[in-house]
Amino acid sequence: MIADRIVLTLAATAVIVVAGWAYLRLGDRALAALPRGAYRRLVPWLFAGPAVAMVLLALAFPAVVTVGWSFVDDDGGFAGFANYTQTLSDEVTRVALRNTVLWVVLLPTLAVLAGLAIAVLADRVRYGALVKAALFLPIAISAVAAGVIWSFMYDYQPPGAPQTATLNAVVTALGGEPVAWIVDTATNNYALIGATLWTQAGFAMVIFDAALRSVPGELLEAARLDGASEWAAFRHVTLPFLVPTVVVVATTMTVTALKAFDIVYVMTNGNYGTDVLSTVMYRALFTAKDNGLAGAVATILMLTVVPIMVFNVRQFRRESAAA
Repeated sequence: MIADRIVLTLAATAVIVVAGWAYLRLGDRALAALPRGAYRRLVPWLFAGPAVAMVLLALAFPAVVTVGWSFVDDDGGFAGFANYTQTLSDEVTRVALRNTVLWVVLLPTLAVLAGLAIAVLADRVRYGALVKAALFLPIAISAVAAGVIWSFMYDYQPPGAPQTATLNAVVTALGGEPVAWIVDTATNNYALIGATLWTQAGFAMVIFDAALRSVPGELLEAARLDGASEWAAFRHVTLPFLVPTVVVVATTMTVTALKAFDIVYVMTNGNYGTDVLSTVMYRALFTAKDNGLAGAVATILMLTVVPIMVFNVRQFRRESAAA
């Protein structure tokens, strides 16, 4: 069985390599027959064509199909905006929207603050490399595994019983009462965001750490010679250089917040008022088998991402023009 798989993998690899070579070879010959101006305009598309085709096949086509499903009812007929009306009037979806907004506000903000603070402060201590490594390690952990880990961290036992969870053990050791972190509606959404932040803060820290290397040391030294405090030098010299990086990290974390699913599904399955749009879409598609309703929720989720994409593209063009 293993030998058959190896042979099949090698054969598929050989076919792909030969097909790619033939595509480039024959394509170049076909374009060479065209006038020189047309050749120069079209030859970049010879190389970009496969990538564009893959994007259209893997992203654009499913998106169009999903939007189409959002206008279809259970019988396959045209439903108009009925699926959107139904999902937006549902209390579960409204709770999910509220929670998604909470994720979008808190996760990027906390990730930027934590990543930037550790990137700046870790360089000022001898064990800074160890701190960075410790914060970076959770990136290698899958969201499902992180959800399991933090389920143990947040575990709740009644007052008087031994507290096996780390957080409640600390709380009770300090004289407090144990907290049902992922059941209590006052804390569960924040607990889920905190678990996600644990997996994402390392990414933000690495990006900020790299950006800090680009800040000219001469400007910082000049500011200190002029009598500026460390905070003033950071605020007026370092921070302006980091604004583009802050935008990149914040928008990346915003997209991460919008597509949050794994940790919510593993830790609460959307119970106790922790639903987000992704879990509502999942249940509509795989539990209720309602393609139209799932398509409507997915389309709403896609529409929330579009402004972020447009902002990122404009920011990139602005930076390219400035460079």
